[in-house]
Amino acid sequence: MLLFGVVFSLFLTALLFLLRVYFVLNSGSNHPPKTRSHVAVLVVAGSGGHTTEIMRLMESLSAAYTPRHYVIADTDKMSEEKIVAFESSKPQSHADVQFTINRIPRSREVAQSWSSSVVSTLKALRYSLPLVFRLQPDVVLCNGPGTCVPLCITGLLLTILGIKKVGIVYVESICRVQTLSLTGRILYLVSDYFFVQWSSLRDKYPKAIFLGRIV
Repeated sequence: MLLFGVVFSLFLTALLFLLRVYFVLNSGSNHPPKTRSHVAVLVVAGSGGHTTEIMRLMESLSAAYTPRHYVIADTDKMSEEKIVAFESSKPQSHADVQFTINRIPRSREVAQSWSSSVVSTLKALRYSLPLVFRLQPDVVLCNGPGTCVPLCITGLLLTILGIKKVGIVYVESICRVQTLSLTGRILYLVSDYFFVQWSSLRDKYPKAIFLGRIV
């Protein structure tokens, strides 16, 4: 009888958790973001073209998006230089805007096998969990690097657990014309706002938002 009670409790807990996940995933963009004086944003910078595109997006954000927490892969040197240069170029009136640069292991290296990618992504998730729980951003902004998957999953977990609503905003790379990237296909399922830059993708993915070229 005791065993039955334990099994039933676990089943009920799992069922309630799955219902919560379903509710969160199906109510994301139906609830517009609240107006805030400041919005803490976690920005995922990849490397190369991904970093260039995400920094162009950052140029369009007002000083209200503060603090800005950048996350880069631990093997990425170039992105840190671009971030520092970008923040240093801000007008003096924005000098009090806070920003941090944080590092986590890269989820997937170029040409890395899929099997080993699972292991490296789990490792990145282990570092993402304490980082995102500590920072508790209002928004996660990303545009394609594999590093953003564990970070977005952790942000989603904060929302599921009712700790804080974390909006997930994904912007697909301008290079993706006919098909989504692997990261895009994953985050299409969990993002609150999913932007594409080609109408052909908007036609294939009903949830996608097409505003033309934005980077």
